[in-house]
Amino acid sequence: MANVCRSPMAKVTCEAIAGTLLPRPTGLRALLKRKALCFDSAGAKAGLGRAQADARAQKALKGRGYGPAKQRARRVTTSDFIHCDLILAMDSAVLSDLQQQCPAVHQHKLHLFLDFTPELRGQDVPDPYFGDAAGFAHALSLCETGAQHLVRALIQGEVPGVRLKTN
Repeated sequence: MANVCRSPMAKVTCEAIAGTLLPRPTGLRALLKRKALCFDSAGAKAGLGRAQADARAQKALKGRGYGPAKQRARRVTTSDFIHCDLILAMDSAVLSDLQQQCPAVHQHKLHLFLDFTPELRGQDVPDPYFGDAAGFAHALSLCETGAQHLVRALIQGEVPGVRLKTN
């Protein structure tokens, strides 16, 4: 909820996986430049000000060969509900908070992060904040799996209401 562990890890893994799965020469850079694709990280209750991603999350990412999570913690805003095509929560408690904050017209954009992974649909990515390195490794593994399925679903046009233009 503080936007320093799972969400930054999910953002980094989504960007990395999109960079490998998107067809060439389009690639992630071209889509980002055209603003046709954007991954962001925000918390339902980002309570740690503009904190950087947790050092343990950064260590888990680095251990798997990812770059650092560079964004700072921030809270979801009304603008996010309006401008984002998809808003993903890492667990059902966060999803519930988002559902309470989100205007009715944008409720269809809210999902759990793992909802695009058939075998994990409806499941939470556990919050590793109060745990050890193993908890961060497990959360990162779920982020990687979820990101693989999410990016594939985006590319294949399987996300309702979202059309990714790769041309």
